[in-house]
Amino acid sequence: MTDSSTCRNRAAAHAQRVSPSPARSRVRRTPRIARFIHACLVVLCASLVTACATRPPATALPRQTTHALSPSADTPLHAALAAPETAHPGQSGFRLLATGTDALQMRIALARAATRTLDLQYYIANEDTTGKLLLGAALYAADRGVRVRMLVDDLNFHDIDSLMAALNTHPLIEIRVFNPYGSAQESMFTRTANLFTNLDQFTRRMHNKAMIVDNQLAIVGGRNLGDEYFSASPTLQFTDLDVLAAGPVAARVSASFDDYWNSSMSYPLSALNHQTFDPHELDNARNMLRAHWHNNAAPYDAKPLNATPLAAQIAGHQLGLDWADCTFVADSPGKIANAQETQSAQPGDAMRSLIERIRTAQTSVLVFTPYFVPHDTGVQEVRKLSARGVRVAFLTNSLAATDAIVVQAGYSPYRVPLLRAGAELYEFKPTHPERRNLRLRGIAGSGSRASLHAKAYVIDERTLVIGSLNLDPRSARLNTELALTIDSPTLAHEVASYFARATSPELSYRVTLATPEERAQLTGNTAAHSPLVWTDVENGVVHTYNLDPHAGFYRNVLTGLFLLLPLDNQL
Repeated sequence: MTDSSTCRNRAAAHAQRVSPSPARSRVRRTPRIARFIHACLVVLCASLVTACATRPPATALPRQTTHALSPSADTPLHAALAAPETAHPGQSGFRLLATGTDALQMRIALARAATRTLDLQYYIANEDTTGKLLLGAALYAADRGVRVRMLVDDLNFHDIDSLMAALNTHPLIEIRVFNPYGSAQESMFTRTANLFTNLDQFTRRMHNKAMIVDNQLAIVGGRNLGDEYFSASPTLQFTDLDVLAAGPVAARVSASFDDYWNSSMSYPLSALNHQTFDPHELDNARNMLRAHWHNNAAPYDAKPLNATPLAAQIAGHQLGLDWADCTFVADSPGKIANAQETQSAQPGDAMRSLIERIRTAQTSVLVFTPYFVPHDTGVQEVRKLSARGVRVAFLTNSLAATDAIVVQAGYSPYRVPLLRAGAELYEFKPTHPERRNLRLRGIAGSGSRASLHAKAYVIDERTLVIGSLNLDPRSARLNTELALTIDSPTLAHEVASYFARATSPELSYRVTLATPEERAQLTGNTAAHSPLVWTDVENGVVHTYNLDPHAGFYRNVLTGLFLLLPLDNQL
């Protein structure tokens, strides 16, 4: 099986400002097409620019090599975790963050709990409503004397002269950008040339998502930083999953963060943006974030979890941590930094760890993957598992729900082979009237359009793998990813219950091979030649479709067009 990344809907926005499509942008070219574009662009630009600007490795720039706080440092979180760690030697504590509200609250609680260090690593970090709440929490931590390091891949370069750049002037806050495509002061033309002449390099992105506090607590999972991930967007709700991790595993997440932070691909924001800021700019940002917090913390439920400090909650056994054995695996930043030397068909370390665990399944494999391009290799893996009597069930986005239509072109040809190999296939619906029901909030979000974004794998209802991995080639070979494997029947069962809920006919379409009876009933339908049927339930009535339901003409046509393009290895 193969894997990928996220948020391809940002490709259009990036293209408009002539930046490289982010890791999740799926409109890619194959290496052959990339070489053709490269050659054409070099000829075109030769008379206009003397050379495409290249940037020295970040290690050649003025910057400090820094590392995480020692796990044994004297902090309130270390003291609070001493007793449970002694009671569970070698294990770490975990709590699932299933709702956007829980995920936002816990991140703010972690920032408030920090006394020494706060590290954030994200593919996307938006300066929207919830983004400003989190940036405000980070600034307040720095004002208390906490060292804040923030590493972002998909930084909005048109925004760096505002909030993040102002925060970067704080003596205890440093922001770095991983694998930037062009510095802000370069012309649009030069940045465009940089993009196309280094296409393969720039389409490889850091998709890792982690937040670590005092080297004692960490959050990893599928969520980036933005309103759509925290049930705060009026137009789009990403259904997602994170996990809070406490204890020894936090040091492993920190070590991975340090590898990326000190990588030759991590550029100080100050080196990309040469603007100067007066001291009052930071004061203005502080005042703005304080006003933003006052106006928005309560509406977005950012306050309740912070009434009692996390250290006190841990000491009082109030955090509900489940202690278990675990394995944390992250790709090396060299997967991108050494891309030209490592053009390998083999998946990265994180994907290999996931595949190895899936192959050990005895009874069931339940998969949340919003972007799903299995290729023939994935179909073969499903066939092997099914032959051993293992239930293999996938939940991915429907064409109507996906935020990356081009991925559907990579996925749709494999639906029939997957079903014939014995897989169960479910596709997430974009709208669900029932999701306002409190029983469904954990997996379905609120009232705006829904799209699946969780990346989680439940094996035998005993093991949970959660992180940034999708099952597609981009996650496997192009982007860097991380995966946390937790051997906890409690958490595995909890996520399995979410899977059962999310794949109910009210929330998802069940995709099956059409029976002879269904084919007969669909005689005369213009799409009756399709070997697939989609089934769901709306208002208590069962509906059957012979074409991607509720996707509309535009999405169906685009999918057909993308099917004609040689994009398979770049999806």
